[in-house]
Amino acid sequence: MSLLRAAVVFFCLIFNIVALSAQTPSLYFPPKTGTSWQTISPASLGFCQERIDSLFNFLEEKNTKSFILLKDGKIVLEKYFGTFVQDSIWYWASAGKSLSAFLVGQAQDEGLLDIQDKTSQYLGTGWTSAPPVKEDLITIWNQLTMTTGLDDAVTDDNCTLPSCLTYIADAGTRWAYHNAPYHLIHGVIEDASGVTLNQFTKTRVFDRTGMKGLWVDHIMYSKARDMARYGLLILAKGIWAGDTLLKDQTYYYNMTHPSQNLNKSYGYLWWLNGQESFMVPGLQLVFPFKLIPNAPDDMFSALGKNDQKIHIVPSKGWVVVRQGNDAGYADGNSVPILFDNDLWSYLNQLVCTPLATNEGLKNEPVVDIYPNPAQNEWQINSAVLPEKIELYNAWGVRLLVLENTATVQAINLPVGQYWLKIWLDGKSVLKMVQK
Repeated sequence: MSLLRAAVVFFCLIFNIVALSAQTPSLYFPPKTGTSWQTISPASLGFCQERIDSLFNFLEEKNTKSFILLKDGKIVLEKYFGTFVQDSIWYWASAGKSLSAFLVGQAQDEGLLDIQDKTSQYLGTGWTSAPPVKEDLITIWNQLTMTTGLDDAVTDDNCTLPSCLTYIADAGTRWAYHNAPYHLIHGVIEDASGVTLNQFTKTRVFDRTGMKGLWVDHIMYSKARDMARYGLLILAKGIWAGDTLLKDQTYYYNMTHPSQNLNKSYGYLWWLNGQESFMVPGLQLVFPFKLIPNAPDDMFSALGKNDQKIHIVPSKGWVVVRQGNDAGYADGNSVPILFDNDLWSYLNQLVCTPLATNEGLKNEPVVDIYPNPAQNEWQINSAVLPEKIELYNAWGVRLLVLENTATVQAINLPVGQYWLKIWLDGKSVLKMVQK
């Protein structure tokens, strides 16, 4: 047994060394106090000023209050709109769920809980109105992955009273974006740690990174730079300037990769790009394409109502933060994603040097669609005639399949946003279009 224990300890040591060495060594971390934060000239990254201006105009038109782009921890772009300034405080909405997931990982690190524990161990039996044998199936892991099996189609999905938490399916068999079981993760953390959520967050994260903020009714409020600090912490895999806030790199990996097979674009309260399908709040539909087509496949995101965003792109060393009001896309759910796709069309064009053209998209066919928006039809401009075209509405419902054509009729479609999945030489590309 002693040899076995020694082997386990050796394996864990090697795993942690590999995980730590995987952290990008060139990341910059701003001081914990003061407003000093190193910057990178946009021109040094090949950004064109006119394209930066176009991005800022787009953001302003879409009701943005603050925008920050970090490269390897340093500020490349930082812009505030209207009366909003660097010291202005705004809410994260559901983007704060990602911070809750990190806190759970820290609590597990400390041995305060195990995510496979039954939720009732911390909230007590009868925290739902589900039959006891069904409630007993629900674990912290189910809360992290939105698979509690509790009915999300209730009048108030924020209601955490047992009468609002009703059984619809066994835990782990149904994915549904449901705020109430998520909110109760905070109760689990408080019960496990013996301190308030704000105290736990301050001592475990804020004091060690220089962040400031406050949980109010399960919603995090902070400045834009605090969101950027958190994004940098996550880009650095939970390590801040040599201080390891999250030791369990297996937890980090599972948090930022598909956590279950029901919604492959969901980790532990983080949204994941580049997966083969995704689901959205309020619908039991699986959409057969990646979450944000214009964004890099390795991107994962904290997304909140009214387009609060933290995008993490490890391959670029980027953290992108957006605060503001609803961007106006009216996509009808609490985690809007249509704005993100247009935002990334601007971000992809910031680099104007020929070497960086279509970076990250080298394997995709080159396709232009015009006019877009269209009144009568969309024309596909590509090197070869498309073999097949599928038309989907904004919610991923397939409306039409065409073969060997470069024209898609739009005249009889309602005004709105659509997706075209286009096959060329055996490869497919997904494009968003508007009517």
